[in-house]
Amino acid sequence: QVQLVESGGGSVQAGGSLRLSCATSGYTLSSYCMGWLRQAPGKEREGVALILSTGTTTYAVSVKGRFTISQDNARHTLYLQMNSLKPEDTAMYYCAASRSACTVAWTPNFPYRGQGTQVTVSS
Repeated sequence: QVQLVESGGGSVQAGGSLRLSCATSGYTLSSYCMGWLRQAPGKEREGVALILSTGTTTYAVSVKGRFTISQDNARHTLYLQMNSLKPEDTAMYYCAASRSACTVAWTPNFPYRGQGTQVTVSS
């Protein structure tokens, strides 16, 4: 059974940084594509970043150059390094996994998703 548990969220001022982690279990990390998505209050879920089993990464335009997705297969953990945070990055962040339809835009529809971790950025 695929399980995903996020951590690392918190409150930070604009311009600050956070690193989110997603502990995975129940499957081999490298056999899935993994992504991060977010949902702000009153808004639809948005795919943020994606990493393929090959290590190829893609990002939403809104975060490109500021966020970095990575994974440690030995530790079964997915990461999202977030730098230069803006108030509009405030949202609940989720990690997600899929074995198909691996695009950053489709990340909100991935079949496996964690419970989320809150990120709040103040101006």
